[in-house]
Amino acid sequence: MPSSGNSTMSANAATAEQMADAEMNRLLTALRAAQAEIGRTVLGQERIVEDLLIGLIAGGHVLLEGPPGVGKTLLVRTLATATGLSFARVQFTPDLMPADITGSMVLVPDTNGRNTLEFQRGAIFTQLLLADEINRATPRTQSALLEAMQERTVSAAGQTMPLPEPFFVLATQNPLEMDGTYILPEAQIDRFLLQLDVPLPTAETLAAILDSTTGSVSTTVQQFLTPADILAIQALVRSVPMADHVRRAIANFAISTHPVGANASADVKRYLRFGLSPRGAQALVLAAKGHALLNGRFNVSFDDIRAMLLATTRHRVHLNFEGRADGVSLETLLGRLLDASIKGVL
Repeated sequence: MPSSGNSTMSANAATAEQMADAEMNRLLTALRAAQAEIGRTVLGQERIVEDLLIGLIAGGHVLLEGPPGVGKTLLVRTLATATGLSFARVQFTPDLMPADITGSMVLVPDTNGRNTLEFQRGAIFTQLLLADEINRATPRTQSALLEAMQERTVSAAGQTMPLPEPFFVLATQNPLEMDGTYILPEAQIDRFLLQLDVPLPTAETLAAILDSTTGSVSTTVQQFLTPADILAIQALVRSVPMADHVRRAIANFAISTHPVGANASADVKRYLRFGLSPRGAQALVLAAKGHALLNGRFNVSFDDIRAMLLATTRHRVHLNFEGRADGVSLETLLGRLLDASIKGVL
């Protein structure tokens, strides 16, 4: 017969588990409510909104690409409001300097009337940073984001300062305005968990947008999450289990994209310039976990990997000159490589 002490411990453990389940359900309910709220404001971009939230809860940064006027900036502002994140916007231009982003030393008068040097923090010290038209700044300025995006710190004035948590960079670039732009270096692009292509709306969606934005009634965005909630969901995403054979399929897929690999296929050797980095494979794992959790499942399936494949790899795996000249579809090639890797572990 168990003692009363053991019974009390068992009851406490059951209560703690129930509280944990209740908290997880609360967080996921709030996350879906935020998703619906963003979709109510940014019409016709349901998949982009879902992927954007996956990037946020997976703890990664997102690069948005699309023609002007499709609502990229509105999408970011709405996300900041619905999630309760502090927000800052930097318009990237050719004359933008690194100190304009990170901050600089300035002279500040003290109570005695003397001027002292003090570090004035830049726009990067926020939770949600919009780097608007990031490819218009010089590579020197773009490099100011490298440490922040990877380490979540800024080194300036002889000290290393942590950034607020969570820290999330959303960058936009316009593929149509090529004059005065700079190609993002691989080291910069690889730090984005996802690259999302924002499409033009359909005629039906555009009619709804015109009705909601040109009238006298304005839309008010409600907040459903807090920064603490997002940190908790990020920890939850990392705890989503992944079966060994699913993990092996991702590893085999990443290796199969390298043209210098011993087992590289003929198409990979012929058409790819370089393959998926280890950071890219990590991005696919985290994005798949985020996709599973956002869709109400606490395990990762091959469907989750397929759903996040292009968003995590299209900016990391590049065709060579022959691939571009022959009109090879990178998306189709990556899909075939993933299917072969999945088949190999089943």
